[in-house]
Amino acid sequence: MITGDQLLIKQINKSIVLNTIRKKGLISRADLANITGLNKSTVSSLVDELIKEGFVEEEGPGESKGGRKPIMLMINSLAGCVIGVDLDVNYILVILTDILANILWQKRINLKIGESKEDIISKMIELIDEAIKNSPDTVKGILGIGIGVPGITDYKRGVVLKAPNLNWENVELKKIVEERFSLKVYIDNEANTGAIGEKWFGGGRNAKNFVYVSAGIGIGTGIIINNELYRGSSGLAGEIGHMTIDINDHICSCGNRGCWENYASEKSLFRYIKERLEAGQEDDFIDSENIDSLDINDIAGYAELGSKLAIDAINEISKNLSVGIVNIVNTFNPDLVLIGNTLSAIGDMLIDAVKEYVREKCLVSRYNDVAIEISKLGMLERAIGAVTLVISEVFSYPGL
Repeated sequence: MITGDQLLIKQINKSIVLNTIRKKGLISRADLANITGLNKSTVSSLVDELIKEGFVEEEGPGESKGGRKPIMLMINSLAGCVIGVDLDVNYILVILTDILANILWQKRINLKIGESKEDIISKMIELIDEAIKNSPDTVKGILGIGIGVPGITDYKRGVVLKAPNLNWENVELKKIVEERFSLKVYIDNEANTGAIGEKWFGGGRNAKNFVYVSAGIGIGTGIIINNELYRGSSGLAGEIGHMTIDINDHICSCGNRGCWENYASEKSLFRYIKERLEAGQEDDFIDSENIDSLDINDIAGYAELGSKLAIDAINEISKNLSVGIVNIVNTFNPDLVLIGNTLSAIGDMLIDAVKEYVREKCLVSRYNDVAIEISKLGMLERAIGAVTLVISEVFSYPGL
């Protein structure tokens, strides 16, 4: 009779085998046994189960190290599909991927700031439905839906507790989407999904400790410590965008005064430009007639063309972003800081200014170099991270 403990051990070993195959790409059964420390008969049995379940496939013979050529194993990327949603303040991006996060389909729509909760959710559901219709035939179909949200979330219950920039509070998003599609749904803060995506598939793969800064309409952070997402005591860690920079500043959307995101976000960049225009500053590219139709890519492009107003705005926001990053580096002493979301579109002009400021002002970086980089996954990072919420469960509990 198999006991509960034996079943648990078997599930752990199965996950170890599956994840080792994922990380290695191609591997033989013998090498699996050597790397995992499991005996060959255990590895062979677990591999046979994973093949039967459709997660693993035999690729063909590999190179011989003496004797018969080994049969190489690899992940069956089309064992199933996953849907990832990056729900932001001014857009929704939905992607469909295989179980290795390779994108099979994607679609983005823009939102008007201030749209109702009902309209936003309705548009998101339409996009998810479209993703499902575009999914290929796979062994297990759609394995789940991951959603990143710009706000404080109860990730266990799938409830958006508060999303100030969306004006949402206590929204049972997981329940709404699960009832509509009858699929497993995972909800998390979008900065956490960005960090998870970078850890599994992006610039954070080789970093044991790093902080992902999601710098968009607002600012959030996902914190990786010892290769694990740090959630804090109740899962709400990472709201560093709402640390106070100036106690006498205007009120933030969260209700506090002087939050970092008031100074260093996309909305603060456009506020700076509008204030300069209202003060009478003239520019060859930006004026009061076109400012409301521009996005961050336009500002970055105009800066490259020599727009003084765009350059001044980027310099101001870069300095303000650097102030918070100095605090992050002094607090967490990370190997790496990754900057993502819309401000990352500014590119070298932003990152060079941040690096210089941190080098001059940060105490910890005088004794330990910290890498500061733009996200490797670009604007897909948080959607891929949302996909990873599902993929990580699949690879932790294959076959369940």
